[in-house]
Amino acid sequence: MGMAIKVVGLGGSLRDGSQTERALRLALAGAESAGAETLAITGSDLALPFYDAGEIDRTPEAAYLVEQVRTADGVIIASPGYHGALSGLVKNALDYIEDLRGDERPYLDGRAVGLASIAFGWQASVATLAQLRTITHSLRGWPTPLGGAINSAEVKFDEGGGCSSEKAEFTLRTIGTQVVEFARFRAGH
Repeated sequence: MGMAIKVVGLGGSLRDGSQTERALRLALAGAESAGAETLAITGSDLALPFYDAGEIDRTPEAAYLVEQVRTADGVIIASPGYHGALSGLVKNALDYIEDLRGDERPYLDGRAVGLASIAFGWQASVATLAQLRTITHSLRGWPTPLGGAINSAEVKFDEGGGCSSEKAEFTLRTIGTQVVEFARFRAGH
């Protein structure tokens, strides 16, 4: 298979074991099943100072986030939908990707980005997914063909990694698989 593919997952909320974090972990399981090494940065690990482009010093947590994204072959982002939009926690973490602007691979250039939104209702989950796609395009990433808009009024994720909907689980795992397939294609193996 050649070199290992690294997929970094970002998302969740400040609540440990949130529905969004559990959905993210299902997508990462799909990436692992496709042979990738995965890393999840979730919850309190995303509680970073507000991004400030004028500030060059970074907290250890912010520097870690930036370095993990820098070395990733693919990324999976999962956000709760709050009031029809992605969460401030996830948006702030994505703002730190600006620190990659001067890299040989700036921002998310050349990387597949799997996206999922989890919200209590279809309107918020679909609107949040659309925003995540727009942000991914702005960061020069390649959104996977399949994205996940999950209505948490109808779908629940349990502590053991299970999902009450086979369709939602299939979608999330497929997102992870698509990230790995694209990364392998880009790497030429």
